[in-house]
Amino acid sequence: MTPIDPTTRRIPVRGLTLSVAEAGPEDGPLTVLLHGFPETWWGWRHQIGPLAAAGLRVVAPDQRGYGLSSRPEGIAAYHLDRLADDVTGLADALGHDRFRLVGHDWGGLVAWWVAARHPDRLERLAILNAPHPDVFGAYARRHPTQALRSVYVGLFQLPGLPEALLRVGDCAALRRALTNSSRPGAFSPHDLDLYAAAWRRPGAITAMLNWYRALRLRRGPAPGPIRPPVLVLWGERDTALERGLAAESLRLCEQGTLRYFPQATHWLQHEEPAAVGEALIGFLTAPVATQA
Repeated sequence: MTPIDPTTRRIPVRGLTLSVAEAGPEDGPLTVLLHGFPETWWGWRHQIGPLAAAGLRVVAPDQRGYGLSSRPEGIAAYHLDRLADDVTGLADALGHDRFRLVGHDWGGLVAWWVAARHPDRLERLAILNAPHPDVFGAYARRHPTQALRSVYVGLFQLPGLPEALLRVGDCAALRRALTNSSRPGAFSPHDLDLYAAAWRRPGAITAMLNWYRALRLRRGPAPGPIRPPVLVLWGERDTALERGLAAESLRLCEQGTLRYFPQATHWLQHEEPAAVGEALIGFLTAPVATQA
C-alpha cells in the first residue's frame, strides 16, 4: 500500500489560527487527533496514514499554544472549556456537525471534555493514556503514589522558573522527559529535533505550561456521563499516570471499552503503532448508530 502523507495548512478558528495536518478522502468521516504535552501533530505520524487509508478524513491540529498555531496570552486562554471549544470550532470550520475524536495525554483530557460538554457532536471517542478530568483529583487524593507521580504539575505553576529550566541546553529537559519515560527508540533524534524547533518558538513553552497553570481555574463538573461510544487504550508502564485512572474514567462512560498494553508506556502510539492503529481503525470505522 502506498503511504499516505498528510498535507498541512492553517485554518481560522474562532479568532485563532490552528495549523493542521490532514489526509484521507475529503468525503470521509471527519476524525480529529489531539496531541498532548509536549508534542505537536507530529505525535500522530504513525497513525495518520493508516487511518486515512481506512477511509477516514484525518485532521491533526497543533493545539493552541503549540507548533504553528496561535498562542494567546494569559492563563485563562488555556482553560479547559476554551480548549474544548477549539475542537468544536475546528469541526465547524471544516463544515462538519458530527465527528470522531481521538486524544492522547492532554489531548485526551480535552477530548473527554468535548464529549462531556458536546455529546451530540461526537460519533465516537478514543482515549490514549489520559484520565477523565473529573477523575484525576479524587484518585490522586486516594492514591499517594499517583500524587507523587504528579509533583511536576506543582512545579509548573511557578512563574518563570519552569520556562528557564525547560529552555536550557536546547530544551534538554524536555528531550529527556520524552526519552526517559518511553521505550528505547520511541523518539528518534529527528523527532526530538522537530519538537525542539517548535519549543524554541517565541512564547511556546509559556503557552504549553499555561495548560497546566489553567488547571487551578474554577471549572464545574461534567454535566453527565459520557454518552458516545468510548475506547480507552492504556500503556501500563506509564511513569506519570497509574493504570487505575483508566478504569475510574471508564466508569463515567455509558458505553466504553478498555484495553491495556502491558509493555507500553505513556507513549503507546509511538511504541505500538501497528497495534494502536489496528485498534483505532476497528473502533472508528465501525457502523455509527443513527441519531434519533
